[in-house]
Amino acid sequence: MSLHDTSYRGFASDNYAGAHPEVIAAIADANGGHQIAYGEDVYTARLQEVMKSHFGDVAEAFPVFNGTGANVTALTSVLPRWGAVIATSTAHIHTDENAAPERVSGLKLLTVDTPDGKLTPELIGTEAWGWGDEHRAQPLAVSITQTTELGTLYSVDEVRAIADYAHERGMVLHMDGARLSNAAAALGTGFREFTTDAGVDILSFGGTKNGLLYGEAIVVLNPAASDGLVFLRKLNMQLASKMRFVSAQLIALLTDDLWRRSAGHANAMAARLRSALEDAALPGLGFTQPTQANAVFATLPPGVADRLRESFRFYDWNPATGEVRWMTAFDTTEGDIDAFVAAITRELSR
Repeated sequence: MSLHDTSYRGFASDNYAGAHPEVIAAIADANGGHQIAYGEDVYTARLQEVMKSHFGDVAEAFPVFNGTGANVTALTSVLPRWGAVIATSTAHIHTDENAAPERVSGLKLLTVDTPDGKLTPELIGTEAWGWGDEHRAQPLAVSITQTTELGTLYSVDEVRAIADYAHERGMVLHMDGARLSNAAAALGTGFREFTTDAGVDILSFGGTKNGLLYGEAIVVLNPAASDGLVFLRKLNMQLASKMRFVSAQLIALLTDDLWRRSAGHANAMAARLRSALEDAALPGLGFTQPTQANAVFATLPPGVADRLRESFRFYDWNPATGEVRWMTAFDTTEGDIDAFVAAITRELSR
C-alpha cells in the first residue's frame, strides 16, 4: 500500500521522481538465484560492454551508490595528495557535497566565480598557476558539470577547448555528469561526442536524476589519467555487494534509448514551462539563466514563492534576490506544467 499521493508533482528536483517502470522491471529481471557479489556478476560484465558502446572501446565503468561518491572517488583517483581541482563556485562538489572532496579525499578546491555556471580556458587560467610552488596546492585537475548547476550547457567545442587547455598544462579533465543524459538530449548527440572525443578523462555518469532507483557510475575514459579505482571505491564505501542491481539499472537506462527518451522529455517539459511563462508576460517574473535542459531559473516578487509552495514544492536559489529553481523530470506531464503555470499566473495577477 502506498503511503503517499502518487499524483503529486513538485518542481524542486528531478530526484523527487520515482524510478522509471523499465528500470524497476530490469531490477526484477536481475533478481532470483545467485550471482557473485561485489561486481563479478554477469550484469556488471554486460554493463562494461554497454558503456563501451556509448563511450568508446577503452571506457571502463565502476558502478557506485551516489553522485557524491562518484565525484569524490573519481577525483581521488586522478590526483596526488597535494593536488587541487579547479571548479566553478557553484559546482556541486563545492556547494552541495558537505566538503566531502576535502574531508574524504583531502584534495583542495580552487573555485572560480562564473555568471552562467560554466568554466572557460580564461577563467581556468585565473587559478591555473603555481606549479612547483611548495606553498600552493597544485592545480592538477579541472572539474566541469554537464549540464551545469545553473541549468546551462557546454557545447562540444567548449568542452574540447577546456580539455585542450587543461591537457596542455598537465591537468586532468573530470566531468560531473549528474545530468549527462539531459545534456546529450539537448545537444542532439550521443555521449561520446562531448566526452571521450572532446578530451574528457573521467566522468561521473548520473542515473538517479533520470529514472534510476539509485546508482551512478564512474566512467574512466583515459586509463592513463586514473589509478587505484578498484581500491578507492571500497575505501570510499561505494562498493555494492549486490552490484548486479546497480548495473542492471544502468543497462536498462542505456538500452533502447531510455536515457534519451526520459531526459528529452524532461527537457521538453522545462521548455514548455519557460515558453508558457514568457508568453504570459507576467508582472514581476524574470529569468536569470537560459533554459537549455530541464531547469528553469526565475525571479519572483517577495512572498510569491512561499505561497506557491503551499501546492508545489521547489527551492529558493538566492533568497536575497528572489531567485528560484524549477526542475522537471522524466515523469513530469504537460498537465503538471499547465497547472503550475496557472498557479504562478494567479499569484502574479493578484
